[in-house]
Amino acid sequence: MTRPGDQGPEDDGPPPALEPTETERAMWEAFRTGTTLDLRAPRPEDNVPSAARTWGPERSVRAEVMALLLLNGPAPRPGRVAALKLKGVRITGTLDLSGGTVVPYVELHQCRFDQQLLLPESTFTTLRLVGCSLPRLEAARIRTEGDLHLPRCVIPHGIRLTDAHIGTDLLLNQLVVRKDRRGLSIAADGMTVGQDLQAEMMRSQGELSLRGATIGASLSLRGSTLDNPYGRRALNAPQLTVERTLYLTSAGIGGARFAGGATPPFGIATYSPGRTGRERPFECLGGVRLDDGRFGDAVDLSEARFVMEADQELSLRRVQTPELRFLGDRVEQGRVVLSGARVVNLVDRFDSWPGPGGLAMAGFAYENLIPLGHFPLSRRLEWVAAATPEYAPEPYERLAGALRTSGEDADARAVLLAKQRRRRETLPLAGKAWGHLQDWTVAYGYKPGRAAVWMAVLWALGALWFSWHPLPPIKEGEGPVWNPELYTLDLLLPVIDLGQGGAWRPGGGTQWIVAALTLLGWILATTVAAGASRMLRRQ
Repeated sequence: MTRPGDQGPEDDGPPPALEPTETERAMWEAFRTGTTLDLRAPRPEDNVPSAARTWGPERSVRAEVMALLLLNGPAPRPGRVAALKLKGVRITGTLDLSGGTVVPYVELHQCRFDQQLLLPESTFTTLRLVGCSLPRLEAARIRTEGDLHLPRCVIPHGIRLTDAHIGTDLLLNQLVVRKDRRGLSIAADGMTVGQDLQAEMMRSQGELSLRGATIGASLSLRGSTLDNPYGRRALNAPQLTVERTLYLTSAGIGGARFAGGATPPFGIATYSPGRTGRERPFECLGGVRLDDGRFGDAVDLSEARFVMEADQELSLRRVQTPELRFLGDRVEQGRVVLSGARVVNLVDRFDSWPGPGGLAMAGFAYENLIPLGHFPLSRRLEWVAAATPEYAPEPYERLAGALRTSGEDADARAVLLAKQRRRRETLPLAGKAWGHLQDWTVAYGYKPGRAAVWMAVLWALGALWFSWHPLPPIKEGEGPVWNPELYTLDLLLPVIDLGQGGAWRPGGGTQWIVAALTLLGWILATTVAAGASRMLRRQ
């Protein structure tokens, strides 16, 4: 640790033309030796960068001196590695490193910037700002070979990382950031992160924009709160690519221990079930857009909470991922849109899905259903009905296919029967009447056993009637011997001729009995044939 006044010879210090202060000389010497200049006060409350307390000149360095040190600093002391490590330092003026190349390692803890930090087009090896306060970070197209860390920082006027290239990890844990003049809290469109982007327990006020960003490993927003009362979306990330998992889940707090030190991760809560503590959910106040995203392992929405207005959406249009874990709180307003999305495993709970009118999933393709908790077929049908205020066959057929894949053939047939009943509501009066008849008799062919039962009942009634009312032959002495059972069966089977139907002459009221049995036989045969053809098409 180095304190003011421990500088080396005058010719090793900052240029005399800058009229350096004792603190700046101390920073210069600490840079040459790679040690930390710690100017923190004894009382912790005096070291909060975002507080209103004044930091005097004894804790201040000028931005122009720091820029000279980083861009064209002195050689390190023999046997040492040059690095800028500061704690509890105030930087006055605007630190402008635009377009510059900063080779030394930079790590600032609990430092206060009076003006915005300008880093567009700059290049760093590793840059770590931990628990610092700065009005704004302007870093479009910044490049780092290693990490960029901003944990526990307070940035009231936004961050710009458009088209940035982060070599390894981007850490934003417990960051507090508010909107800029365009309503954006973090503008990171087109950004590339080599490994993880961790923004756990972050507080964002404004729109977090990650359009077209690419994350080489996982993107974690565990326990974060995204709030945008100024626009439609709190998270706007279409065409986002995450090679592993997107976590919009809860994080452990209370009994958690925060990692520290000079190596990552900074500010990450390590939580284990054995500790006393509680969970902070991911909370989004505003719309979410993840359209056309690609996620290599999963999209995890466990314990997530989305609070939206009626015209806002949690939009997952055309998302592709092996697993979607839809396990958050029920969305009370707005819509969940899964149109065109493609997943392999859908892990969900019934009470996570919105009610009627709050879900759209036209073209939503999934292969396996993995429900958590009680999710009977009746509620799964309510889930489909909620997504189709107007009849659409595809969601029913998709559900039936997933159930059939898992071996639930009876449930699959029940879903297809529900589809036919829903379709019947759209038909004209004659179609509805015919549909009700098919449903009542053989359940549209999905319960063919009903046809056999009806056939047996009609055959028994007909045989009993004709036993009491035998028919005279058309020609005396010709034709078969009278058999009421065979005669009834000949009437009921419209295709098969048993030689009885044309040999006897019905008269009086018996003619109506014959006509009714013949008509009912045709109806039963037609509905059974329709059901069989549907089954063959499914095969």
